[in-house]
Amino acid sequence: MLAARLYGANDLRVENIPVPEIGDDEILVKVRKAALCGTDIRMYQNGAEAASETRPLIIGHEFSGDIAEVGKNVTEWKEGQRVFLAPNIGCGRCKACVAGNSHLCNNIQAMGVTVDGAFAEYIRVPREALLYGNIAELGKKTSYEEAAVNEALSCVYNGFLHYGVHIGDYVMVIGAGPIGVMHAKLAKLAGAAKVMLSDVSPERLELCCKVDEDFIAVPADKMKELVNKETEGNGLDVCVTACPVPAVQAQAIELMGFGGRVNFFGGLPKAKEIVPINTNAIHYKQLNISGSTKANTDMVFTTMKLIDSGILDVKGIITDHFALRDIEQAIRHTAQGKGLKTIIDIA
Repeated sequence: MLAARLYGANDLRVENIPVPEIGDDEILVKVRKAALCGTDIRMYQNGAEAASETRPLIIGHEFSGDIAEVGKNVTEWKEGQRVFLAPNIGCGRCKACVAGNSHLCNNIQAMGVTVDGAFAEYIRVPREALLYGNIAELGKKTSYEEAAVNEALSCVYNGFLHYGVHIGDYVMVIGAGPIGVMHAKLAKLAGAAKVMLSDVSPERLELCCKVDEDFIAVPADKMKELVNKETEGNGLDVCVTACPVPAVQAQAIELMGFGGRVNFFGGLPKAKEIVPINTNAIHYKQLNISGSTKANTDMVFTTMKLIDSGILDVKGIITDHFALRDIEQAIRHTAQGKGLKTIIDIA
């Protein structure tokens, strides 16, 4: 089978390797569509702890496909079923896992991050994923590519649960990539009065506002001025930083109104993770600051219900398709901020 294996920083090779052999308690999934994520790009650019010259790693963790083979002890799944997966597999025993937050497990297995993932024609789904309920059948109305996008949406939903959006809120999302658009979509769905998107790229802003004409584009150099105008001087109720820029996190605090909620969604580079912030603004405006990362299994299944039911349309976020053999071209395309969500067509 073809697989994209990471050997180190900027060393991703599409190779022919054997189809994985499964155990008696495992299943084999034929991957149909896999989505490219910012995590994949960072792993490509910086390398990954689980990838080396002697032990290359198949990356990719946002995917869907068909069950191609089931182990002899597996009774609840059958060949041919269309499925999607929550890629974060916890140990099942620690405090985080027992609380339902397997994505925060210290001993997490993450498909495409710590164990082989989905930029391949087939993926082995380990026993633990079946045991802990990480796999679910795909709805009849949902396409493979919509299902591949769902994992990213579930991470956005995790952030949404932390900051919340109330009916009539003024919301700003800083970072007009696919993640930013998903935050904006959830905010509108929740009843926000105005949903603003800001970015340093005018092209990205224009593209995002084509997804929904109700979104308000806010150029990065006019952010304070336009927030003041759009909120009638009251400031934001919610601000999400969906970009890896330290200055944006500090700036978000200054844009808030009384009782506002800020979510630091985008992680920062290690060398820039210490950010000076005006804590007096947090204190006197009584702000709530949160961070969020990844998503647990329940969140993955919850957001899939939004897609299955047609309540939230993700098709407009998908702008580009590449073949598996062209995955490096896809990575460069996405890293340059072109398009929104990129799909790798595997079958």
